[in-house]
Order: sequence, then C-alpha cells, then structure tokens
Amino acid sequence: MSLAPRAVLVHRRTEYEELLARHGTHGQAAFFLSSRGRTIDEVVRRHDRTRQALREVAAAVPLTWRNSRVERADLDRFLFAPEDVVVVVGQDGLVANTAKYLRGQPVVGIDSDPGRNPGVLVRHRWTDAGALLRAATTAGSRTEELTMVEAVADDTQRLLALNEIYLGSSGHQTTRYRLGDDAEESPGEAQASSGVLVGTGTGATGWLRSLWLERGAHAGLPDPCDRRLLWFVREAWPSPTTGTTKVAGELEPGQGLRLTVESDRIVVFGDGMESDALQLTWGQSIRLGIADTSLHLVT
Repeated sequence: MSLAPRAVLVHRRTEYEELLARHGTHGQAAFFLSSRGRTIDEVVRRHDRTRQALREVAAAVPLTWRNSRVERADLDRFLFAPEDVVVVVGQDGLVANTAKYLRGQPVVGIDSDPGRNPGVLVRHRWTDAGALLRAATTAGSRTEELTMVEAVADDTQRLLALNEIYLGSSGHQTTRYRLGDDAEESPGEAQASSGVLVGTGTGATGWLRSLWLERGAHAGLPDPCDRRLLWFVREAWPSPTTGTTKVAGELEPGQGLRLTVESDRIVVFGDGMESDALQLTWGQSIRLGIADTSLHLVT
C-alpha cells in the first residue's frame, strides 16, 4: 500500500519573532526599534500576515494527507521523503534555501507578504494552496524544472544550490587555488582571488548578475530552465606566481570546472547558507557543474 502524500510546510522565523528572541518582550523590542527610528507596528503586521498564511495553507491540506512543518534553521536536519509535497511559505530566498535538500519533490511557493517579495519563486497566494496541492500530485501537472548547480569534492562531499555556489575564504579574503577545465590534464592555472562564483539562471537576478554586469560578459545570462551555468572569479590578483587568464566562462551539460585548494582552508556554500558549508583543505579538489537533479516548481 502506497503512503498518502505528506505536505511539508517550510517557513522561517519572522523579524518580530527574532526581535522577541533577542529582547524578551514586545515592549523591549518596541523600545529597541524606536531608538533606531523605526516602529514595531509594521513589523507586527508583517508577522501577522505570515502567521495567517501558514494557518490558511495548513487548513488547505487535504484531510487524507499527512503533514509536517519545518523551520529554515532546521532544514539540514529534516528528512524529506519521496512522496512529499513541499510548500514554501515566505520569500523567494526560502525556496532556494530549501531546494538543496530535495531530490525531485514538487515545490509550491506561497508568498506570505505580497507586494514585498519579487514573487519569482513564491508565485502564489495562500488562497490557491488547496488547488496547488492537489495539482502537485496529479500526473501531467504543470511544473518548471529549474536548473541547479552541483559541487562534488574528491572525498565525496556534495553540495547543491539553486542560485549559486561560492568557493573561497569564509571571510571573503584572498584564497589560493588552481582552476581549470575538468577535461584538461593540466593542473589548471594558479590563482589568488576573493573567491569563485558559479551560478544558474535562477540566480541570474542576484549575485551572479552583479558580476555579469561588472565584467560586461559576452555570454548572455541563462534563463532559470536553461541547462547552462556561468562562472566568475572575483578580484583575481596577477603576480609572478598567479595568473588571471581564467576569470569567467560558462558550463554546458557534461562540462565541469575543477578547483584544487592551495590554501589552509576554503569553504563551499550555496545560496548564502554559510552555516551549511563544505570545508576543504590544502590539496583537495572539487568539481562544479550542472546537477543531475532540478527543482520541480509547481506553476
């Protein structure tokens, strides 16, 4: 007997909840904000809208389904199952934070605060949650398969990201490494820079785009569903022992970018989640390319 679908509601603490955790009471939080020229009223209104969205989405889960809830800080400890339907209630970035832990489960993005979020990934209102949940489990339902980027280290550590993967110093200071095409037999070019960024079409509205604009890159930015990645080296430093000939490029299916560490330590993290990063040391190598899995976003 197959299991009934499980709706997994993903959310994150609101600014109001973070203020209460820090200051203890509503009054203390209000005083803190007022001392900085802000009022707590709008913070509370946004908190109430988010709580209402979570209640409405939870109420829309079919009675025959199972359900669960996970907060953003606990994503790396939560076990997603193949039969899950993941409902992200919040901001666009929360979808990206969730994507790296999934393996093809359908994702429904619910905008908890319409008008404040761009709505690139959280495209729906909570009033549509019931219909979207049913559609997610129906054969032939409309989904977009968003390309993801993958990093695989020589010790089998693996990292997925929806927007981009950063490799470099945790403090964004100069780090040393060798960079080259994964198909080349040479060890690659020795470089010193503030890191390497490899991004997707979904990430082309953020960090990746800023580097693309700065370089005046000839390659066009990919669309979210394009099977193509762009990569850039940040602030490469030329010296007698380091070069700057490999500072940008693109990756097609089957192609890979290889980085070999020549520093004491570098970190590798995706979509800004530095708390869940890979740690690499001198001599280790890592390959970056298009991931086999993609984000199945219900449209």
